[in-house]
Amino acid sequence: MAILDSLNTTRLLPFTLQHSEPFDPSTVISITVFFSLICLCIIIGHLLEENRWANESIAALLLGLVSGAVVLVISKGQSSRILVFNEELFFLYMLPPIIFNAGFQVKKKHFFKNFSTILSFGVVGTLISFCIISSGVLLLLKKIGLTQLNTNDYLAIGAILSATDSVCTLQVLNQEETPFLYSVVFGEGVVNDATSIVLFNAVQSLDLSNLSGITALELLGTFLYLFFTSTFLGISVGLLSAYIIKKLYIGRHSTDREIALMLLMAYVSYMIAELMSLSGILTVFFTGIVMSHYTWHNVSESSRITTKHAFATMSFISETFIFLYVGMDALDIDKWRESNSSAGTFLAVSSTMMALVLIGRAAFVFPLANVLNWLKKREDQKIEFRKQVHLKIPILVAAPVKICSVFTNYCNFQFIIWWAGLMRGAVTVALSYNALSHKYVLQFSGSAQGTLNERSLMITCTIIVVLFSTLLFGSVTKHLIGAILGIQRAAASLSELTVHHVWRKFDDKFMRPVFGGRGFVTYEPASPTGAADPIHEH
Repeated sequence: MAILDSLNTTRLLPFTLQHSEPFDPSTVISITVFFSLICLCIIIGHLLEENRWANESIAALLLGLVSGAVVLVISKGQSSRILVFNEELFFLYMLPPIIFNAGFQVKKKHFFKNFSTILSFGVVGTLISFCIISSGVLLLLKKIGLTQLNTNDYLAIGAILSATDSVCTLQVLNQEETPFLYSVVFGEGVVNDATSIVLFNAVQSLDLSNLSGITALELLGTFLYLFFTSTFLGISVGLLSAYIIKKLYIGRHSTDREIALMLLMAYVSYMIAELMSLSGILTVFFTGIVMSHYTWHNVSESSRITTKHAFATMSFISETFIFLYVGMDALDIDKWRESNSSAGTFLAVSSTMMALVLIGRAAFVFPLANVLNWLKKREDQKIEFRKQVHLKIPILVAAPVKICSVFTNYCNFQFIIWWAGLMRGAVTVALSYNALSHKYVLQFSGSAQGTLNERSLMITCTIIVVLFSTLLFGSVTKHLIGAILGIQRAAASLSELTVHHVWRKFDDKFMRPVFGGRGFVTYEPASPTGAADPIHEH
């Protein structure tokens, strides 16, 4: 009965305790139940390890939906959530370990080899998608009957729906099997998230009555400033951590200290970026890259093993937490009630948003890919065209995939890049809640009841898009890769080897003697296992 009462009467922020008691039982029960669900997600994910149609993200979403339905029944229709979403919880605690670990684990050679493609898709592509989605919702949603939102609100929707899900990409793409696709799609996702957040923040205070060419240049200048400053900050903190650990030999006395220093400096880089109004995502991502290249090789062998698994574990728990919550939040009864809309309206709005996401991504992936192919002289550097192969997939998805395969006969790589980037996830949800926050000048806002209904409708439909895109595209992506592309390893071109050789000479002569890294561990030689670890490839 205590559990039932707590679910009936309590909707608490995570880890927030009541002032009347040292430990409020309702809070303790809520956290215990939620953590138990995370444990169940881990077990289910283990059982589905060999299943190519499901992963931890999908399992967590489905479990969240089931849990939300159970809580809804127990609370007699009052609430579907054990914990109430707080965008600060996501941006300050959940997102940093995910992005840092991605930078720490990424194959650096593949990432920087495709850096021009990543920047083109992540920056130019996001801007194209933003313009198309914003224009589409402005024109189409008014025809559906949404008339209370203003132009700034539609621009905010465009920025929100332009944010891809780099978290889910980590689970549906394998950088060992498809290094090119992984580096391009995931790298684009990281840059895309940063670009989307910059765009979202920009439209919060955009004065549409004074738009001019200077406004566009100011937005471009702001993004370039944020991108390069955030990247520089991340690299600087990473190099600083490597220099400190190399010079002080902290591991001689305590491996705990050097592990703690790596963890804290990585998190501090993110917080400094946020304090300076920079992109914490880019900063902590590049901090992870630099730490894996230098700092990781300066610590003791036991610390190398510990940090590698500690970073991965924190990232995994954060991912599971996010998707579990999103699944539960899809049944948020308050938002469904506040929207005061029919099932047909929900279907029309969410379908329109999903269609614009598809069109917006196609509008930049295929044209930009062909422009990049034209600029690249060597055939093996291009986003390849491949002949179609026979698809062996279940009948439920055979029809849509075969329809798509007519188009992908000439652009299979491009099709996979388009498809894998269609997933929308936690960043989209966090930005949509952010837009409803009263601490910003612009919200999906207004005092009229009609505006309240429409903004509740928009956030509910956004969550529907997140669920649909993650479940559909997340489950089918692995099969599309296997059927259309196969598992192929492209041989490095002569020019790539030359560039890598020049960088290695510079790195060995100037960088490693100062900042350490593989081959320059003073007090303990790197282990053969650590030295050969493929995830820390140059």
